[in-house]
Amino acid sequence: MEPRIHKLINILFEDIPYSEETFQAQNNIQSALDAEYEALRSSAPAGSAFELLFEKYHSLPCLAALAGYTDEDVKKWRTCGEIQKQKPLKKEFARARRWFYLLSIFAALTLSYLFISIWQRQLILLSALCAFLTLLTDHRCKRFFSKEVPAGYDTGAFLYLRALSDQYRKRKMNSIFIFFAVVFLFFLSQFSLSWYSNSKSAEVVENILASLYALVLPLYLCIKNTLCLHLVRQKMTLFEKEGYKKHLLGISIFSAVYWLLVTAVLLIFKDSIRYPGNLLFFAGLLFSLFVLLYNITFRRRVTYQNIAVNKKRIAFFTCLALFASLFTVLQKDTWYTQPYINSIPVVTHGEQSISYNELTGVYTITTPSQDFKILHLTDIHLGGSLYSLRKDLKALHAVYQEIAHTHPDLVVVTGDLTFPMGIMSMSLNNSAPVGQFAAFMRNIGIPWAFTYGNHDTESIATTSEKDLNELYKSFSYKTSGNLLYPYTQPDITGRNNQLIEIRNSDGSLMQALFLIDSNAYTGAGINVYDYIHDDQVDWYAKEVARLCREEGRTIPSMAFFHIPLQEYRTAYELYEQESDEVTWFFGENGEKMIDKICCSDYPSKLFDTMLELGSTKAVFCGHDHYNNMSLEYKGIRLTYGMSIDYLAMPGIEHDTAQRGAELITLHADGSFDLVQIPLTSISK
Repeated sequence: MEPRIHKLINILFEDIPYSEETFQAQNNIQSALDAEYEALRSSAPAGSAFELLFEKYHSLPCLAALAGYTDEDVKKWRTCGEIQKQKPLKKEFARARRWFYLLSIFAALTLSYLFISIWQRQLILLSALCAFLTLLTDHRCKRFFSKEVPAGYDTGAFLYLRALSDQYRKRKMNSIFIFFAVVFLFFLSQFSLSWYSNSKSAEVVENILASLYALVLPLYLCIKNTLCLHLVRQKMTLFEKEGYKKHLLGISIFSAVYWLLVTAVLLIFKDSIRYPGNLLFFAGLLFSLFVLLYNITFRRRVTYQNIAVNKKRIAFFTCLALFASLFTVLQKDTWYTQPYINSIPVVTHGEQSISYNELTGVYTITTPSQDFKILHLTDIHLGGSLYSLRKDLKALHAVYQEIAHTHPDLVVVTGDLTFPMGIMSMSLNNSAPVGQFAAFMRNIGIPWAFTYGNHDTESIATTSEKDLNELYKSFSYKTSGNLLYPYTQPDITGRNNQLIEIRNSDGSLMQALFLIDSNAYTGAGINVYDYIHDDQVDWYAKEVARLCREEGRTIPSMAFFHIPLQEYRTAYELYEQESDEVTWFFGENGEKMIDKICCSDYPSKLFDTMLELGSTKAVFCGHDHYNNMSLEYKGIRLTYGMSIDYLAMPGIEHDTAQRGAELITLHADGSFDLVQIPLTSISK
């Protein structure tokens, strides 16, 4: 077909309303003009032939006469009665589609639940309700089908109807493909599970019925596209290209035969196919390729425009695919640091024995030495992604340097071991970094304990508080031999609260270590930090009282948590005022992004309880990455841990002064020494 001829006919018919008669006339004129053009081409070049054609047939009456029509026919085309405009037609179809969508979903649900009712006889009422709503909706839809068809359409309405016809033809064919694929894959996957797990027939039926909702979507698509196409065809039958019904029959037969062959292969070779899921996956992939090939090639025979480029739709689905891919990547359990972890050697430390009380969840470390060394680490912030790999390796290497330099007997990490913050770390996975650090510490061989920080169980993270707790238990002492995470925890607020007793060789208590969860967020707003609750403080006081009773003295103790108490802020403000109420030991507070002391706005009674009991003389926290000051306030040493973080704070990778750890040396008489170990002082 010569494009210029097609364009000429469209121009001359531009003011002619479209009806079945005019549409047929336009096709006849097109055929006659093509034949005339080919005749002229036999004796003249293409350009000259078209000029001669245009001179001879430059008006609609001339074109009509060529195809055997009279001037009366042309006049009749111009006055064909009521003309449907595009705008009201689009509104009518918009209303109809809404009801078709509603009818389709109710019909699909009804069919599904009626099938279930046959087996279970428990959903008759629900099925009856769906059936009633379907009939009610169907009654409304009949109004659209019963409306009179106008005598003709303007150009916009005609092109709109033709586009709808193409759209729903293509959708109906694809919905048939989808229906066969989903139905067969659904039942084959269910029966494959029964074959390979030796399930009873009743269990198979139960699983099928429980998962039958998977068939609602393909049923819905088939019903919806059939209704919409029927309405278009009712408006104008001229869009029904020859062979469309044959195509529907052909793709149905092809789909059925294809999936029956897959079923036959699965049945014949079920004893030799080890993973039937792989066969079904590749069968589905091959079927998708066949569908794509059909859509690109043979489908054009039954459509006016086979491939319609919708830039907005392409952009939407591209963004959706990218988002889904990114979300999948962010959730992925990655172990990129494993080669480095495998290379970590054991770090020697003092001899000690560790016992665990199954009833109380208390670990007891007994040391024959007069001194016991604890290395305090905080805010390691492992991302666990490929994006964060370089910084994760730096963080692990920094931890190893601190441990290898100090040879501690115990390592205590006060929270934010992980950083599952999406775009900032390119990971939402907070379980992989835990497994990596547990493997890292297992290779080092030194016992370690952990308190939660605000980032460890972020709401967007893939692993919940409950599941992460179980993960830590799976890596704990019975498995690893060095993670002192309690299998039994007190029934109080927090993700984990525990007591570790450090005892001398004669059994006397050297120090009680309280690892208390400072919790994460209150839910009252963005970054509104939580605090140590009253029931946690009561548990602490109860344990201190018990130990004091058993020891017959006021026992020495320390507390470790993530978010600083409000007394950290009070002590720092007094220090800035050069008050005699505080004593400075070392470090500085360099936090500038939010507050100098980023504590909770809610007061905790922990500090006052410590003063009242007189047991705890030192507390340690993290959270503020640039703060590492150690002050004594009211007889209690308040110490910020130097952070390890290379990832969470903007530009912190290149800052060095704040990075390091604290070495706590406990003595047999309950006293202690505390020194800061900046990473810069030991880095090679």
